[in-house]
Amino acid sequence: MTTDRIGRRRLLALGGAAAASALAVPASAQQFTGEIERERPAQGVRRNTQSFRSVRWQDHFPSLSNGAILADVASRAMHYWSADGSIYRCYPCSVPMTEEFTRRGRTRIVEKRYKPTWIPTPNMRRRDPSLPAVVPPGPENPLGTRAMNLSWTYYRIHGIDNPAKIGRRASNGCFGLYNHHAEELYEWARIGTQVVVI
Repeated sequence: MTTDRIGRRRLLALGGAAAASALAVPASAQQFTGEIERERPAQGVRRNTQSFRSVRWQDHFPSLSNGAILADVASRAMHYWSADGSIYRCYPCSVPMTEEFTRRGRTRIVEKRYKPTWIPTPNMRRRDPSLPAVVPPGPENPLGTRAMNLSWTYYRIHGIDNPAKIGRRASNGCFGLYNHHAEELYEWARIGTQVVVI
């Protein structure tokens, strides 16, 4: 009995140390874009990477002309419908860190960027003057492997440099997708694809 209790205590101590070190890893990857939402012992972090509320395009768009993307901040999901309705996808995504950074309403894709370069916005540079002026394409780039600029200045749908951001409040206003999802959406979305953020 005593041996069993010691074994459990050691296991709990080792598990706690492993969990603490795992939480420290994402912070180092956040050097360019600020802190992502963290686990809090009492409340936990709402990560919605497996189940999303179901939505109908008809509730948000008058038609599927040019395709349609619905970015749902509450469920941390992005929905895509092709123009002919034959393709529907639902992707887990990161969302803006605060309401201050969140913009809702209608916009559209105005530019598609393959292996994008990241340039921090003027506001980001004011908040953190240590940010680099430019980050070239590569694994450290916060835009990941693809970016789709929206008609709202500085707002994008893009890939991601750190998978721990998915399902969390982790951006300065953009919506981040796993890189393989961003690459898939990039192939389907067109210039002019309509986007609604709710």
